[in-house]
Parts: sequence; C-alpha cells; structure tokens
Amino acid sequence: MPKNLFGYTLPALTEEMVSLGESKYRSKQLFSWIYQKRVFDFDAMTDISKSFREVLKRDYCLDLPKIVTKQESEDGTVKLLLEMEDGAKVETVLMPYDYGDSICVSSQVGCNMGCRFCASGILKKDRNLTAAEIMGQVMVMNGILAPLGRTITHVVVMGTGEPFDNYDNVISFVKTVNEQFGLAVGARHITVSTCGLCPGIRKYGKEGLQINLAISLHAPNDEVRKQIMPVSGAYPMPELMDAIREYQKDAGRRVTFEYIMLKGLNDSLAQANELADLIHDNEIFAYVNLIPYNEVKEKPYKRTEYPAIKAFSDVLMKRGINSTVRKEFGGDIDAACGQLRVKYVKGGNHAS
Repeated sequence: MPKNLFGYTLPALTEEMVSLGESKYRSKQLFSWIYQKRVFDFDAMTDISKSFREVLKRDYCLDLPKIVTKQESEDGTVKLLLEMEDGAKVETVLMPYDYGDSICVSSQVGCNMGCRFCASGILKKDRNLTAAEIMGQVMVMNGILAPLGRTITHVVVMGTGEPFDNYDNVISFVKTVNEQFGLAVGARHITVSTCGLCPGIRKYGKEGLQINLAISLHAPNDEVRKQIMPVSGAYPMPELMDAIREYQKDAGRRVTFEYIMLKGLNDSLAQANELADLIHDNEIFAYVNLIPYNEVKEKPYKRTEYPAIKAFSDVLMKRGINSTVRKEFGGDIDAACGQLRVKYVKGGNHAS
C-alpha cells in the first residue's frame, strides 16, 4: 500500500529518502512542492528525475480526504464532513477572523472521553486518525481558500477526539504545520487542546515546542467537573493542576483554560471566584477563554446568556486573570463540535 507523504515530518522524510539512496535535499524538494507550491502530482515535480518520480508514483501517494458535505455560514464559517479512504468520516471547521483564517481539526474518528455536553462523544471512538489524515483536513481547506487568495494561518486541534489519546500522530502533524519547509504556521498560531490527560500534558511539556496548550476545564472544582467530564475521575483536579505546573516549568508557556458556560451548572459569580482561587492557589500562569455553549438536541444543557458570561468574565478580570469570551461562529449551521457527523450518521447514512 502506498505511503502517504502528508504523514511525514521533514526529519522522517529525510531519513526515508536517504534509505532509498537519495540525497537529504530530496525531502526539502518534496516538502516545497507539496506545501509551498501545493502540487500533488508527482509528474509535475519537474526538478525531480523522471526515474525517481516513477519510484514515488509506485510507492507513495498524496491522497486527500473527500468532501462529503460542505456547510457555509453567513459569517464565513465553513464546516466540512470529510471521508477518509476507509470510509471513516470526520469534521473540520474554518473560522475566519480579522487576523487570519483558523482551522479546527479532528484527531480521532469519534471520541471516548464522554464529556456530557459534547456532540462528538455521542459516537464513540472508532480509531485514531493518522498524521496524514489530520494534515489532509488542512490541505483540503487550503484548497477551498486558494482561489480566494487566502490560506490557513492558525491551527487548533480541538475538533472531534482527544489529541493526547493520539499523541504521536498529533505531534507529527503539528511539527509539519510549524515546519518552515512545511506549512510554516507560527508556533504561537497553533494550539493543541486536551480534556486533561495528565501523562500527555507532562510529555508535551518536554517536547521543546512553543506550540500552545489549552485545557478543557469547564468547572472550578471536581464536584462539578465529574458531572460533565468523566476524565476527572481518572485525573482529578489536584493531579491536573500538578501536571500543568510541571508543563509550565518545562515549557515556560502560559496555558489557556477553556470554559464552556452551562446555564445553572458552572456559571455563577461564586464559581467565577472559585475558579480564580484555583488558578491563583496553584500558581498557574493562564488565561480563561469563556465559551458560549452551542446547544445539542441530544443533550440537556442550556447556554448561559451573554450578560451572565460577561459578569463571570468581569470577576476573573478583577481578580487579575485575563479572560476572553470566544467569538461565536456558524450559528446558522451545525456549529457544535461533532454535530454534523452525528446528523449524517443518525440520518441513516454510512456509519463511520
């Protein structure tokens, strides 16, 4: 079966080329064709010898996922349901900001973390995505943007799946996104989000990457967190805070706490103060991203009204913790993570 070149980091491809008797430079040539020139036809790579192009055509490929469904919002959001070679389907979302185009990619087919409020977990994990399949989401979206003279400038691994449950493939992907001969997206424009897998957080801090880390916290204490995030049973708040402190010692980087506002559950002003205490008492260098909830019909949770979100944010700011309210995208399409795939599968289409 041909090996997909989208799955290689530059060092791994260099090693592969040397093993074939080619020069180290060959890998940079290929990266240039693929990521800078966006040429996916080996025959069009004219500065590579014809004989080696035949080797590439025989043993390698540049296959991309197929678009099953495309939704476009009035605000410019684009949501794709993509099909992999084995029929598995995943979502990816483009969010246009004033400062550039951000893509949210999925890391797994389905998710086993079981967060109660999330549409992604309705369909359990089928398998991990390969590095090539994660990269394929970006390349397909870049293909949509190219005629508009635009390209992906920011990448977040916050779609379906838990990135640290697919650690090696996710790290390979973000390295190529950041690689100057790859997509050359700045490290601080890339974010990996975890629901709190402590071993992954500790390992990530030792990677030597400047890539951002976001923690899906969503509660100021274990009592509330255990109601909505089963992972807190395995990694309770004290262990999570300890892992984050270790990450910050190793990486020297601020973390983002993602906090979905759920009406009547985690959105009181007392809980805002409790969250501030948690951050200060554990000496965490962080800011909090408050997220208006996209309601999911299969879930009982309701969104907090904006004035209450603003009041929650104001408490954090007065306590010296930077806080933002995430801009909402795709309100007129299936905006919630996993929603489009759930609708497709439950509508009697192919299960995957």
